[in-house]
Amino acid sequence: MKTYFFIALLIALCVACSQPPAGRGAGEVETSAQSNIRFKIEKVAGELEVPWSIVWAPDGRMIFTERPGRVRVMENSTLRPKPLFVVSDVESAGESGLMSVALHPQFSSNRFLYLSYAYAQGGVWVRVVRFRETAEGLVDRTVIIENLPAARFHAGCRIRFGPDGKLYITTGDAGRRELAQRMDSLAGKTLRLNDDGTVPQDNPFVGQQNARPEIWSLGHRNAQGMDWQPDSNLMFQTEHGPSGFDGGQGGDEVNIVEKGKNYGWPTIHHTQTRPGLESPLLEYTPACAPASGMFYRGSAFPKFKGNFFFGCLRGEMLIRVALDGRRVLGQEGIVNNYGRIRDVAEGPDGYLYFSTSNRDGRGKPAEDDDRILRIVPSQ
Repeated sequence: MKTYFFIALLIALCVACSQPPAGRGAGEVETSAQSNIRFKIEKVAGELEVPWSIVWAPDGRMIFTERPGRVRVMENSTLRPKPLFVVSDVESAGESGLMSVALHPQFSSNRFLYLSYAYAQGGVWVRVVRFRETAEGLVDRTVIIENLPAARFHAGCRIRFGPDGKLYITTGDAGRRELAQRMDSLAGKTLRLNDDGTVPQDNPFVGQQNARPEIWSLGHRNAQGMDWQPDSNLMFQTEHGPSGFDGGQGGDEVNIVEKGKNYGWPTIHHTQTRPGLESPLLEYTPACAPASGMFYRGSAFPKFKGNFFFGCLRGEMLIRVALDGRRVLGQEGIVNNYGRIRDVAEGPDGYLYFSTSNRDGRGKPAEDDDRILRIVPSQ
């Protein structure tokens, strides 16, 4: 049975977070109300420009993207002044730009790094490109997939390797809602590819007439968060709901995404149901604008283990969801005074890292925004 939350707390948090971010104090002790865990927020890096996606290399380096096209590196707690790479053909208007970064599961040996970004070519599109990291930077550019429908809004695009070693890609509906249901379009879908861009033969629509074989799931509006639940390996995604012009306000979602299933957009949205279509596990009205998603696997916060976290843009908070498999046990906003939150990731130290998106044209930047911050235990 699906679980829906219409949380008055979200409204209160959104009102509180609408104040200017100047003076947001990293270092103050805060408490998770539900788990009673005390923690502090520490600044990791500042004066960034919309840091979209964060990963860690096996050697401990933090690698992250900035929307205008820069791939940056933090090493030994120091941000390298020179980018590792700059994407020269990125289109960074609106919600597009350089988005997700993912490392190959065998990165230690093959040094393969993947980027998703928007580009302009008779319109706006998204491509996913593989590079090989060397001492000189990123080389051997290989296009994995391109011509993914996009626009200044609803461009997706989260990329991540699953437990099966396949590359998963979320795409937006490119502002054309009808494309999410069309099997001959890659808009509004989850895609699944081999690491070289070829199509796995066990994809659900391989061989189906008028269907793109890359498709894993369909009926998505604009999913931007994706991770797999430990033990169950269920894929969880966060997705932006309607914006008023295309189906009413709110309706943001957390979905359990499974092979070949249809998640309804635009036929159903919010808490609507229809046979053969999947309704969300969690639904948020008013909108919180979920922009990421990850399961916590570390040991620094034992009570958070197995919890699902995602950053919210409009909601200006980090949400924690406690789960037992498919069952929601509870949730809370645990960080709510740093403005618009984009990505959340677990570091090799077991701390939770998150990035702000206050310089994206919709926020109220503090003097040192945008920032990457981390949540550390407080004794």
